[in-house]
Amino acid sequence: MLEADELTAVDDFRFKYRLPSRAAAVRELLRRGLTAEGFAIEQKDGAASSAFGVLDGSEPASKANDNG
Repeated sequence: MLEADELTAVDDFRFKYRLPSRAAAVRELLRRGLTAEGFAIEQKDGAASSAFGVLDGSEPASKANDNG
């Protein structure tokens, strides 16, 4: 659940970067945050909203969360 001002920030980000949905905007924000923290996340420019996953699906969740 997001506060109203958080939702506004997500929507502003979504529209600025022309993302297809709020979910895609949240995934992109997660990808950017994880990348900033050193996680290697694949970027899918020009992809459908269903392709905007945070993880590429090739690793088990436990390994994806392991930073070393």
